[in-house]
Amino acid sequence: VFARLGLGAALLAAVLAARRRPLVPPRREWPALAGLGFLGVFLHQLLQSHALVLTTAVRTGWLIGVVPIWSALLAALFLRERFGPAKVAGLALGLAGAVLVVTRGRVEPGLLALPGTRGDLLILASTVNWAVYTVVGRGTLARLGSLRATAGSMFLGWLMLGALMLDPAAWRGYAALSPAGWGALLFLGLGPAGLGYLLWFGALERIETSRVAAFLYLEPLVTLAAAVALLGEEVGVATVAGGLLVLAGVALVQRAPAAAQA
Repeated sequence: VFARLGLGAALLAAVLAARRRPLVPPRREWPALAGLGFLGVFLHQLLQSHALVLTTAVRTGWLIGVVPIWSALLAALFLRERFGPAKVAGLALGLAGAVLVVTRGRVEPGLLALPGTRGDLLILASTVNWAVYTVVGRGTLARLGSLRATAGSMFLGWLMLGALMLDPAAWRGYAALSPAGWGALLFLGLGPAGLGYLLWFGALERIETSRVAAFLYLEPLVTLAAAVALLGEEVGVATVAGGLLVLAGVALVQRAPAAAQA
């Protein structure tokens, strides 16, 4: 987590420099950026990475589908976004479709039990945390813009992770990484960590929170496409049905009435 977020922060700093934007945000924004760095970078990444050691990828996949629901509820409460019947139906369809995609229609005993393991609890905690991070970050976005807000919060979150790296034992794992492992680390740092956070905040600048969060339901479909292309996995009827539900749910949320003005 420390390495990939360091790579992400370096990428965002390079983008800032290329656009000739100030690397250091105004001092008055430091507390807000530190809060975002703690929530969305330090805490979120540690919660999810530790949870994956304690639960399965399938359970993680459908539990993350709860994020759009938390986000819509919080946005309705604190940002005055509408949470009408169309959004409720869309979020319900999206969650049902995500469950079908990640389980491939094979619901094993206890799969949907909450919580099944300590890892499930940590994933659930991370979904609430990400929704809070998304809603809380809108004010900072409005003042700084997506690029500066993302770069500042990621850098400060990375510094917080650096405190954990003072233990010499934390560095020993790097020596055991294979070339493929380093390649995976580079991808995670420059892709999901750097560009992923930037694109997420960039979308929040332009679209209301609940609409942005609904696109998370597409994540299982992207994962499935990668699994088919790279691992040769098969696509069953349940998976296709789940994908159609996901697309229908996201379309419903996007077509719902726009947010009320505060």
